[in-house]
Amino acid sequence: MTTTGGKREPAGADGRRTRWNGHKARRRADVIDAAITVIEEQGVEVSVQAIADRLQLPRPVVYRHFGGRADLDEQIRREILNSLLTTLMPTLQPDGTLRDAVRGAVGTYVGWVERHPNLHRFLGDGAPQGDSSQALTGARDRIGGRLADLFAISLARFGIDPNRARPMAFGTIGFVDGFVNNWRSDAATTLTSDQVEGILTESVLALFEGNARSLGVPLARDTIVGDLLNRAEPVRVQ
Repeated sequence: MTTTGGKREPAGADGRRTRWNGHKARRRADVIDAAITVIEEQGVEVSVQAIADRLQLPRPVVYRHFGGRADLDEQIRREILNSLLTTLMPTLQPDGTLRDAVRGAVGTYVGWVERHPNLHRFLGDGAPQGDSSQALTGARDRIGGRLADLFAISLARFGIDPNRARPMAFGTIGFVDGFVNNWRSDAATTLTSDQVEGILTESVLALFEGNARSLGVPLARDTIVGDLLNRAEPVRVQ
């Protein structure tokens, strides 16, 4: 027997509660997966009824597992972003030349957006007004934080204040995000994904080179990224 709030419960009650919690978690995951499938197929104006139909469930059952439509949408965004980050984060590694690194990260992001246009639109069009989405903020922080760490290591190697790294990293992300958002929202655009990847790659490289030049850091597009991060001794820049 167990005691809860002064009342004795039969042995096994906690186990049943745990099993029920597991069932609810699985049902929530099923709803989110179904919602993402519907968005991919039908667009961002996804209805709860469409999600329920996909699962062959009554509409109220879908709502039962979320704190309303806003909570459901936020959980959908969170799962979409998890998928994007799983694809993108491995590219943010110090490997190859600077040109290779930038092209790899930019190409991965642009490719994901092209393959999942409705999911990308949902992240923007479905975002809450006023208060920002915690899921979106968290994703930007993960990507920006990773870039900022790489920038900070490189700046410190040259004796430059690493606090410059964070605004540089998030500024780069904002530029890429704004460019891609405009490309996807412009119905009249003739730019292909390959062209967008090329323009963005050259633009980000130019941004890096310009910042490096202003700080006196020797940086070229063929610089091996690992060399910027693994110098044995800091290099003092006058």
